[in-house]
Amino acid sequence: MSNLKNRLKNGESVIGTMITVFDNPDIVNMLKVCGFDLFIVDSEHGYMDYGKVANIFGMAKAVGIAGLVRIPEVKREVVLKYMEMGAAGLLLPNTETAEQAKTLVDYAKYYPMGNRGVSLLRAHTGYEKIDSSVGYMNKANDETILMIQIESPKGVENVEKILDVEGIDAAFIGPNDLSQSMGIMGQTDNPLFVQAVERVINAAKERKKFSGIHMMATAPLQKWIDKGMTLNLWANDVVMLMNAAREGLAQLKK
Repeated sequence: MSNLKNRLKNGESVIGTMITVFDNPDIVNMLKVCGFDLFIVDSEHGYMDYGKVANIFGMAKAVGIAGLVRIPEVKREVVLKYMEMGAAGLLLPNTETAEQAKTLVDYAKYYPMGNRGVSLLRAHTGYEKIDSSVGYMNKANDETILMIQIESPKGVENVEKILDVEGIDAAFIGPNDLSQSMGIMGQTDNPLFVQAVERVINAAKERKKFSGIHMMATAPLQKWIDKGMTLNLWANDVVMLMNAAREGLAQLKK
């Protein structure tokens, strides 16, 4: 499994991106070569089927980069399938209550932390024989990263209770949905938005957990890195392709 959580615990700041459209597994190797520490497959808004995502995680394991999934909802079948593909972790969108977070832990973590179904001869074990199933399950529990996404005022209000849930590692800000639900769509410099995000950062720090945000541009992201966010996403596959294309064509079509 990935050592991503150890890096975070050691105080490192990691940067990933989101895969939203391009489902060729080679994109994973490209992200690794570019220097990304992780990626998240968007299965909330995206339309990749389970087989495509499984191929992506197979490549992630081969090249040594952490691959996570933003799941569409916290259902046992959904969580179990992605975990057995070899996902390094999960991101639950629009988390607003501790109960939602507890359900995520219950489905994604093995006993005694949760109640994840046990099927060990799968992609997540590399189809290798497991000498100690208990030892493997404890290791998987320790290394799996579970992130909750804060995207509403209710989520902000309950963030301390949500992060108190054992097994939840990080609070992650969805700036578009959070600002929209606050009535200030896209105003990420608005003092109300800044105050909300700072509350999430502080809640995570007080519990020795992690926080992050997804920004499309580097300057706004750097601001939050400087404020202590260490598990962040920059751009996505479509944005990076289209920005580079526009920049080059603007120079060629003067």
